[in-house]
Amino acid sequence: MVRHVAFAFALALAVLPQAAAVDLPRTASPAKARLYFISPSDGQVLKGPVTVRFGLQEMGVAPAGIVAEGTGHHHLIIDSPQPALDMPLPKDDKHLHFGKGQTEATVVLAPGKHTLQLVLGDANHIPHQPPVLSKRITITVK
Repeated sequence: MVRHVAFAFALALAVLPQAAAVDLPRTASPAKARLYFISPSDGQVLKGPVTVRFGLQEMGVAPAGIVAEGTGHHHLIIDSPQPALDMPLPKDDKHLHFGKGQTEATVVLAPGKHTLQLVLGDANHIPHQPPVLSKRITITVK
């Protein structure tokens, strides 16, 4: 049943025009929830590949597709502006999904400066209400 609902949800999003106003359900987050980088730190200069460790307080981590109060899963935004916070988060090489509940990842980044930001998504990859976001950090890969 859950797969059928998820498929219908994904199909509806695929056929709706981008400009259409869609009122997607939002999952509540605790007011004190906090998402942050354990590592790397803002301004750090690193050799690649880069291991990114995600920190989360006042909430738990659950895989995508699992509906459990007070939980979500991580998304890492690389060198991209903050995505819309009322729609499912994009999935591409700039928007990485960690739907198995991972709390760290090793990413290959080209040498140079990069921005990183974490966004917590609910079972359907939609940011919570209020959104649970990390501070955007800048790192340099040598």
